[in-house]
Amino acid sequence: MRRLYIIVFCLALAASQALSAQLPASETMPAIGDSPADAGAIASDLSPALKKQQVAQAMRKVADWQLRRVQGNYTQDWTMAALYAGFMAVPPAVHGSAYQDAMQSMGNHFDWKLGPRPDHADDHAIGQTYLQLYEKRQDPKMLAPTRESMDALVARTDDPKKLLWWWCDALFMGPPVLTDLSKITGDKKYLDYMNHEWWITSNLLYDTKLHLYSRDATFLDKKETNGAKVFWSRGNGWVMAGLARVLQSMPANYPDRQRYVTQLKEMAAAVAALQGADGLWRPGLLDAEAYKLPEVSGSAFITYSLAWGIRVGILDRRQYLPVVGKAWAGMLSHIYQDGRLGCIQPIGAAPGQFTATSSYVFGVGAFLLAGSEIYRLSAN
Repeated sequence: MRRLYIIVFCLALAASQALSAQLPASETMPAIGDSPADAGAIASDLSPALKKQQVAQAMRKVADWQLRRVQGNYTQDWTMAALYAGFMAVPPAVHGSAYQDAMQSMGNHFDWKLGPRPDHADDHAIGQTYLQLYEKRQDPKMLAPTRESMDALVARTDDPKKLLWWWCDALFMGPPVLTDLSKITGDKKYLDYMNHEWWITSNLLYDTKLHLYSRDATFLDKKETNGAKVFWSRGNGWVMAGLARVLQSMPANYPDRQRYVTQLKEMAAAVAALQGADGLWRPGLLDAEAYKLPEVSGSAFITYSLAWGIRVGILDRRQYLPVVGKAWAGMLSHIYQDGRLGCIQPIGAAPGQFTATSSYVFGVGAFLLAGSEIYRLSAN
């Protein structure tokens, strides 16, 4: 039965992808990212020491460079939404208020509205930033459009042939909006809906033996050149970051909370065993030799979830802090003197090749999320 479902789903997905093969204009803007032939020298003024001053210096260097590039070029889609989440996470002592002020201006520019596709998680992700700003400033205009959109979403009828979150990246984009909204409003319907949809996606895409997610149903049987299954590092990073963000807003006594904790623990153990000697993860998790460069965006999302898990006591500090420290050092080795963060795979749906200078906003957002948690773990 599951095999029949997968066949039907893949046919529907292929048709959908054919209709939307052209990237939205917002995803091809230079502000989203680029891969110059020469990006200059690698930064020589950063230290991988897990001390607040050193972590803050690296975060500010990257964040300031990125903010200069995107101001005036904001979009409502997922690429920027991941960056906005990173800006919002920067601690106050690391100039966080300046980045949050920029996010306030961004929200005002869009009248606090989500993207145009009512059922698409990529267009919901920006709601995470709106809701965080609402919590800080309690301005009803920041809340109302997201709540209206999510009310419409939870009222939809499930279509077995068309999953809501059919690709694993969606578990970062959409679920945290619903859990945050449930926390803010006290209305459990948003959390229950998220919970229902999460496990539909997980049941299809999560490998319960290898504890990794396929990107979507079309990848369930795809293999790397070495014969291993294709598991995309960024895709799994999206999921792990989504788990962290869902759990941070989920009540401690929510009946299914332990299922999320268990999945995060399982995935943490799986990815830790696959960490490269340079501290980072290759685009294809089970065939590192096929990819000449590490991939920083996936590595950063993974690092963020591990550091968050350590801080809240879900993951063992002695076991995972060395993994986090090694990953942080690896990411710092891809920061250029001007603040560019390189080795980020461009927009895609599978492991791929790219250049060392390649920098994209979602990878910077992931780096700032990771840095924010590492800062909190670090010594003074």
